[in-house]
Amino acid sequence: MGKFFVGVILTLIILILGFLGAAVLGFIPTYANVAPPHWEHHLANAAVDASMERHAPHINNPLPPSDQNYEDAMKLYTMNCALCHGTLDRKPAQIGNSFYPPAPDLVADPPDDPEWHTFYTIRTGVRYTGMPAWEKVLSEQDIWKLTSFLSHMDKLPPAVQDYWKTNFGVAPPAGEDEKN
Repeated sequence: MGKFFVGVILTLIILILGFLGAAVLGFIPTYANVAPPHWEHHLANAAVDASMERHAPHINNPLPPSDQNYEDAMKLYTMNCALCHGTLDRKPAQIGNSFYPPAPDLVADPPDDPEWHTFYTIRTGVRYTGMPAWEKVLSEQDIWKLTSFLSHMDKLPPAVQDYWKTNFGVAPPAGEDEKN
């Protein structure tokens, strides 16, 4: 029985070393213009989620949800996020689609992560994705405004929805109950 476990452990070590050797020798492609294999996509997303769960503080948004904060966040989004994540007039971001993995279109598919997760993502960025850390560019208050806006994009107050329509020519995304 002991020889069996030694064999299993040696096999795992050889597989890991083989994979690392293939990576270091350049046999694993690194180009960003094709879809990743399913296993890689799954592994990367699982790693990001696990890292966020372990490292991101589970904190509550200190800013009250107000029309002014949402309007400020729309301006911040337009200036800082739209290039990669799609514009508020629902035009897709061409540069965001060229990333590996592609940047999510946050207007077409608003995030459903908890606010602490979104805040941490904006503040610290996500390594190997093109998502920069914004903590040295935006104030913590502005990051919280963006967080609140992204978390409530599909259920904004009527005055903010009107602001969106007036300034960007289209209605904001509908909430789940409005879609059905």
